[in-house]
Amino acid sequence: MRRFCRLAFILLPVALSACGAANKAADAIARDQAKSVVNGVVEARLPGVNTAPVTDCIIDAASASEILSIAGASVTGVSDNTVNLVLEISQRPKSVKCIAENSLTLLGGLT
Repeated sequence: MRRFCRLAFILLPVALSACGAANKAADAIARDQAKSVVNGVVEARLPGVNTAPVTDCIIDAASASEILSIAGASVTGVSDNTVNLVLEISQRPKSVKCIAENSLTLLGGLT
């Protein structure tokens, strides 16, 4: 029994770190899927604009559950609710500030 307890004590951190790695991978996949959806929404609303920095700002301002919801639209299709969610996130102070800072950089500003 002692041997089992020691082995469990040693393997527990390994198992937990594997879970952390799996969670990070799942998060990265969801973020990538959500980015493709947000890119489409931004392109439709702002044709001719470099969508990548705007998309990154919106994704960074979204909560984990919002990212999962948006990512789901990459499979089920983009609905009005998805578009409204993306637009709502884009109007948050964190998004607005990020988009403004990136726009200045894209235009050759001082940031």
